[in-house]
Amino acid sequence: MSRADLEVRGVSKSFQRSGRSIQALDNVSFSVSRGSVTGLLGPDGAGKTTLIRIAAGLLLPDAGGCSVLGLDAAAESLAVQSRIGYMPQRFGLYEDLSVQENLDLYADLQGVPKTLRPERFEDLSRMTGLGPFVKRLAGRLSGGMKQKLGLACALIKLPELLLLDEPTVGVDPLSRRELWEIVYNLVQERSLTVLLSTAYMDEAQRCEHAVVLYEGRLLGQGPPSEFVEAARNRTFEVQPSGPPRALQARLAGDPKVVDASITTGCVHFVTAKGVQPSALDLPVAAEPREPSFEDGFMILLHQARRAEGTHLEQGAIRRHPGQAGESIIKVRGLERRFGDFYAVQDLSFEVGRGEIFGLLGPNGAGKSTTFRMLCGLLPPTGGRLEVAGYDLRKAPSKARKRIGYMAQKFSQYGQLSVRENLRFFSSAYGLAGKERKDRLAWALNALNLETSADANAGQLPFGVKQRLALACALMHQPEILFLDEPTSGVDPLARRAFWRRITTLSEQGVTIIVTTHFMEEAEYCDRMLIMMRGRLLALGAPDEIRGDAASIEEAFIRLIESRREAA
Repeated sequence: MSRADLEVRGVSKSFQRSGRSIQALDNVSFSVSRGSVTGLLGPDGAGKTTLIRIAAGLLLPDAGGCSVLGLDAAAESLAVQSRIGYMPQRFGLYEDLSVQENLDLYADLQGVPKTLRPERFEDLSRMTGLGPFVKRLAGRLSGGMKQKLGLACALIKLPELLLLDEPTVGVDPLSRRELWEIVYNLVQERSLTVLLSTAYMDEAQRCEHAVVLYEGRLLGQGPPSEFVEAARNRTFEVQPSGPPRALQARLAGDPKVVDASITTGCVHFVTAKGVQPSALDLPVAAEPREPSFEDGFMILLHQARRAEGTHLEQGAIRRHPGQAGESIIKVRGLERRFGDFYAVQDLSFEVGRGEIFGLLGPNGAGKSTTFRMLCGLLPPTGGRLEVAGYDLRKAPSKARKRIGYMAQKFSQYGQLSVRENLRFFSSAYGLAGKERKDRLAWALNALNLETSADANAGQLPFGVKQRLALACALMHQPEILFLDEPTSGVDPLARRAFWRRITTLSEQGVTIIVTTHFMEEAEYCDRMLIMMRGRLLALGAPDEIRGDAASIEEAFIRLIESRREAA
């Protein structure tokens, strides 16, 4: 048996927030073997980041301890940090410095001799593909390139243990695949030991060992195959005659169902123990399917949250009348230039009322720029843009009153409480008196924010921040809702709850425009547009985009790679 490079022994840690104690970790124990990759999973607020920071010697535990490469992470933190690599969430980069300046700074911090740097930088540039971008400011890199630079900085002094805190959050599937290739090459060539937290279940399934946390406690651990076996004979698939979204939402709210999702146009679901599909009143017969790691993971979470009596609320919003099939967004020849650079060029499409429309593409494709133009936050430099019947060049303020916008980055006021944020955004949208009071009560109830109402928004877990951001965008009951990577960084449980709410809004006539890097979420869209380098690459329903590929993700990667080869 290989030696453990990381041993976590009975670690507990609490924090004081808004006058109350938060138990981030509660008597957690596990080990990570040399030369292995271990995945750390759990819902938002489970304690993953806290545990990684304790292992890195950046936080002191209240009880228990971590042994890292035979050293005590608390008592010998500087010695530990000289032998490990650590990549925090959001990459830990200095965005006003160039790529080369970031590498130089981290080399200084890690004590890499200047005589060794040229060879090391050359290796890292080759490994990550950063060579052509060394003079570019880090803040001007795409999400995927920032991710690779963050990893390169963690590897300047080749570590014995690599700690990665959600390294692939917010980046496209191709960039995720490239990062995994880098990590696994290091594991195989250098016997590097890796502990990483992730929100992607396919990444967890690739690990040798998985550790699941829930509200600071160890919920389960073992090889991914053990989680898969726990779901055997409980996973099924059904292909409804109509759009699968409605059936998925119904099954997701059924107490006899542990989990339901959409996969390749079908509804994939996991039953509660002892329940057969015949008990679910399905429109067509269900077929048994091989379970996945995600199925086993959701069973584990279901058991934990059922004991706590947790449930998922669905909200309500004013119905928006309109003719079936009418276009509520019209884009013709849209263009946005920054100097000589075209972020968006000759983009044309329409979106129908009540439609869920996906806008996909690799990092740097121009999705967020397109979003900002559609919301009236950024003027186009060419083309025609009509939203809710208004020309955004002539009446942007009138159009903005009809839309809600949830930004890619958390844009609420971190120093204000949840309740204060909701009041502020209500006032900004012109709500007052009883109307504002009623909408505030609706938001707290429908989006499960009551228990966090008086907590500072900046200290909330990702999942709660996501619900607050959605609540703020919905306070004025908009006709159109723009969601820019709304589920980035949140766990599968929060993503399921989010899409149930989005389905409800769509059924009530709200038009949804969404960007996402979770390709399985594209299956919830009525249609999607894939863009690259500011131009349209593909447009159609999920079945049309998927074609003969096994999944939307596979089709997406094929399209991007073929365009890169043709360029």
